[in-house]
Amino acid sequence: QVQLVESGGGLVQAGGSLRLSCVISGNILRFSSMGWYRQAPGAQRELVATITSGGSTNYQGGRFTISRDNAKNTVYLQMNSLKPEDTAVYYCNARLNLGAVGYDYWGQGTQVTVSS
Repeated sequence: QVQLVESGGGLVQAGGSLRLSCVISGNILRFSSMGWYRQAPGAQRELVATITSGGSTNYQGGRFTISRDNAKNTVYLQMNSLKPEDTAVYYCNARLNLGAVGYDYWGQGTQVTVSS
């Protein structure tokens, strides 16, 4: 059973910063990629950033930085210059590829609220 546990969300003023953490059960290197997604009320879940097992990153926007600590089985999302439109539930994702089949695992989400 794969478990992902996020932490680090909260209430912050516009312009502030937060760092989200996601700890995954087991060896993080089993997963081809880890990522952060977010979902605002009434909106679809959207990609924020991903990082592969090799360390390649993909971002939507330039204010966030994704990183990983393999020794701690943890992936981070550093969020700077936060805006009210960044308010959402942030979800950690792990993608496991078994041959041609991909499996996605999700955390329970952590709320980020940015006040103006």
